[in-house]
Amino acid sequence: MTNKVFSFPPQLRLRKPSEYKKVFTRPVKSSDAYFTLLAVRNGFNHPRLGLAIAKKIIKKAVDRNMLKRTARESFRLQQHELINIDVVVMARKDALNASPEQLQKSLARHWLRLVNRCESYS
Repeated sequence: MTNKVFSFPPQLRLRKPSEYKKVFTRPVKSSDAYFTLLAVRNGFNHPRLGLAIAKKIIKKAVDRNMLKRTARESFRLQQHELINIDVVVMARKDALNASPEQLQKSLARHWLRLVNRCESYS
């Protein structure tokens, strides 16, 4: 059994506006009632996560923060299954009414879908 580290260090995050812009330009998309995920291949040997939880859609900061924590936790646990992609997670209004388990299942499906689509896309 290999020792996998399930941390979320800074190099696994999208930080600069230019990094986000690259993902928004020509992404591979995955959507459902709770989230829309956009992804592009990156030049690194690991995936990176960016969050774009809009104040216009999710009004309360406490709700936006809960969704961000959920997305980060899901990414942290799935990072070893992902290929070298940059992913931006955007929440939809229905995510507010979903249970944490539903959100986790939704994100797990998105990660798998994005890996398959990005592998066939490149």
